[in-house]
Amino acid sequence: MLYVRFPLSLRNVEDLLHERGIDISHETVRYWWNRFGPMFAAEIRRKRVQQMRSYSNWQWHLDEVFVKINGERHYLWRAVDHEGEVLESFVTKTRDRKAALNFLKKTMRRHGLPKTLVTDKLRSYGAAMKVVGDANKQETGRWLNNRAENSHPLPDSGLLANHEKGPFRRRERAMQRFRRMRSLQKFAAVHSSICNYFNQERAFYSRDNFKLNRAAALSEWRQLCSA
Repeated sequence: MLYVRFPLSLRNVEDLLHERGIDISHETVRYWWNRFGPMFAAEIRRKRVQQMRSYSNWQWHLDEVFVKINGERHYLWRAVDHEGEVLESFVTKTRDRKAALNFLKKTMRRHGLPKTLVTDKLRSYGAAMKVVGDANKQETGRWLNNRAENSHPLPDSGLLANHEKGPFRRRERAMQRFRRMRSLQKFAAVHSSICNYFNQERAFYSRDNFKLNRAAALSEWRQLCSA
């Protein structure tokens, strides 16, 4: 949990566990993450999808961000609901209509059909939505898609510096970027599921309610790990 939930490197986790009397190698942490991370994320995703599919008036925010892998530009697509839950992450080499269509089909197959799709003005979205028959559901606007933008800020280009505090970019810097497209896809899927699980939106709760929700999430996480 330490490695996925917090922006820590493998060696950071090794040092933290050593301080607690657990002597392991950072490669052991890597093995644990590769072995159990996807299993926990899949179980969390399964439970959340069952609960959320009953809400038919969802508003999805779709966006894509540049990620470099070995110096080559790739695109990480994300769908975020109106409450900030990351629904789906999808990695492609292009951001054309075919990539957008694959992303939409994958998200809709798992989460159902939303009432509204908020996007930026990338033409690939409109072309893909015409294929799936949802062109009338698309909304675009300068500030409408801030929910998705805040979920995965722009690369370190000097633009929108306040967005560099997003959870995904913090993780990317801690991992010293990604080296394979498959690794990026795997980590993005696991990270978003666990980040959703512990995202308590503390700004919208009183301190007492936040502590209760955090304790409940931790208790459910421990039950999941012991299952």
